[in-house]
Amino acid sequence: MYEKDPVKIFVVEDDIVYTKFIKYVLDLNPDFEVEFFKTGKECVSQLYKRPSVITLDYSLPDMSGAKVLEAIREFDPQINVIIISAQEKIGTAVELLKAGAFDYITKDEEAKERILNSINNARNKTSLIKEIDFLKKEITNKYEFEKGIIGTSPSIKKVFALMEKATKTNIVASISGETGTGKELVAKAIHYNSKLKSKPFVAVNVAAIPKELIESELFGHEKGAFTGALGRRIGKFEEAEGGTLFLDEIGEMDLSLQSKLLRVLQEKEVTRVGGNQVIKLDVRIIVATHKNLQEEVRSGKFREDLYYRILGLPIHLPPLRERGQDVILLAKYFLDEFAKENQLKKFRLTSEAQDKLLSYPFPGNVRELKSVMDLAAVMADESEINANEINFNSTHGEEAMFFKEMTLEEYTYRIIRTYLNRYNDNVLEVASKLGIGKSSIYRYLKEMEKHNL
Repeated sequence: MYEKDPVKIFVVEDDIVYTKFIKYVLDLNPDFEVEFFKTGKECVSQLYKRPSVITLDYSLPDMSGAKVLEAIREFDPQINVIIISAQEKIGTAVELLKAGAFDYITKDEEAKERILNSINNARNKTSLIKEIDFLKKEITNKYEFEKGIIGTSPSIKKVFALMEKATKTNIVASISGETGTGKELVAKAIHYNSKLKSKPFVAVNVAAIPKELIESELFGHEKGAFTGALGRRIGKFEEAEGGTLFLDEIGEMDLSLQSKLLRVLQEKEVTRVGGNQVIKLDVRIIVATHKNLQEEVRSGKFREDLYYRILGLPIHLPPLRERGQDVILLAKYFLDEFAKENQLKKFRLTSEAQDKLLSYPFPGNVRELKSVMDLAAVMADESEINANEINFNSTHGEEAMFFKEMTLEEYTYRIIRTYLNRYNDNVLEVASKLGIGKSSIYRYLKEMEKHNL
């Protein structure tokens, strides 16, 4: 994925004729983004732009090549510096290479080929370093998200079974579920437990990218394809080559782009915006949405042919309110993670705090639960989390409890539990507010707790 990225090159050369020569050589490759400098100081002052390669004339009017090399190495030792010199002294070349220069090239008839070869070698080295760093980071993240998919409820066990099937083939996986249920987490788990785990995982949130930019973001563009396209840029499909492309919130994609996406998926090839080159693809697709795509198709907002193309293996993530005791498992996990990250003692959830969590429907799902537990950990004076530290700030309000289909008895229990939380377990006050007897409150609580609700 990195080998196709544009290469930012600084050329430091005070000889006008040789500058034109290097410009001619580098203009042969459209992937090179080149800036020219006449002095060492000019180059050093612009290092914040993070060039990948610098070709450096050894004899400059203001600084020696060795001094410029030293300044570059001090700023960032990962920048590849290619010394270009009229001198053919072996000793000088050896000293500069020992000092960290990537290559030493003399100004002769073979300079053109050597410059291009050296830049490409430097590019490959940088790509390899980036790829190793990328894989280390993603492998580390793998263990984090595997721990993050927590639950023992029947509904989440069904998800685990489907995920396992998804890891064994390259079938398109289509993940659905409300916002905050962990769709990207599941997509990553599928990728990193499949045979593609050593390849890139590239995520794109379709809803977060402006309509006019999404085509370029997905398919890439050539230099000059539109105003502001100063260089070639590969798209997310190319970036994910050999691995997985995760298209989150695909239901938000504009109809005009849906047809282009369908063609890419059918032909397994892409053409960059403003280009003619057809690029073959080998990419696994995982999509996700919080919308009902069948309804979107019926209303004409989503193409039916694309719907069937991406349906693949459907995996529906249940909302947190339908996962029972998973709420407590996840709450304890988030508290443990918060304590670890902030070097605090482990927290303990009181039974009253657990009851309060179980009585709430979490319209924001797992994401909301994490926010609630992080705040509770901050608000707690000790390592014990009481009901008072559990605060809900959902924009849906208490009416969100009606998201879930329940029996009348279950609704009654939820209402009683909500009022008890609100009035600090004052049974007399709750009985007065609800217009029922104390004995009815105790009877409901005892009966429903027997059923682990």
